[in-house]
Amino acid sequence: MSAFVTLLLVVDPVGLVPAFLAATHGLTEQDRRRIAVRSPLIAAQILVTLALCGNWLLRALGIGIAAFQIAGGLLLFGVSYGMIFGDRPHREAREADKALSEHAADIAVFPLAIPLMAGPGAIATTLLLSNAAGATPRLIIVIVTILLVCLLCMLCFRLSSLIARTLGRTGNAVFSRLLGMLLAAYSVQFVLDGLLGGELPQSGPTIRTSVRQQVQRRTGWQGIRGDTSPLKAWALLGLSFRWQLLGLG
Repeated sequence: MSAFVTLLLVVDPVGLVPAFLAATHGLTEQDRRRIAVRSPLIAAQILVTLALCGNWLLRALGIGIAAFQIAGGLLLFGVSYGMIFGDRPHREAREADKALSEHAADIAVFPLAIPLMAGPGAIATTLLLSNAAGATPRLIIVIVTILLVCLLCMLCFRLSSLIARTLGRTGNAVFSRLLGMLLAAYSVQFVLDGLLGGELPQSGPTIRTSVRQQVQRRTGWQGIRGDTSPLKAWALLGLSFRWQLLGLG
């Protein structure tokens, strides 16, 4: 369920409706229906391929999952920032206008499939989810999640005129900002998972215990009390590294 929610927030099918209408402006209804079906299928193929090859790709590049969780979380936070402060709809509209001005051979590929649906945020999310799933049946859930989100994009594109009339500009802006807030929370969660080695506890005392144990394991220093906050513990960790470099630790 969390995988579906995360990818849904990143792709934001409803928020893509204005970009779809701008990209298909002036086309016949038959062409618009064809693009509404073809572009989500292309995006699904890209994301499913990444889900299947994500583990191998990161291993080949020598990238640890914790590092990718932090990088992916920061990237998703940038996406959520654009959604909250209203930059993403304008950027998507500019990309759609650019595709039309350049007379793109197939707007189902650019800009709809790439980068609007299978953009950097969706790619990072897919790699994070596939790595968390591993080579287990859970990977099937990730693939089904990708297909469901792309199916929702297809439905939103087919109903784009109705959605645009129902929500209006104000409704779409409010909806996009609400999804942006949720995505920001998910992105911070990814970063915290990466900082704590992929094992983020749920309760405050357990978080303090986990951070304290990691600091003690990495430095051999036992001078951290049980009530020390995580931020203070990491600050003490930085100081201990400096002391070691100076030969004082």
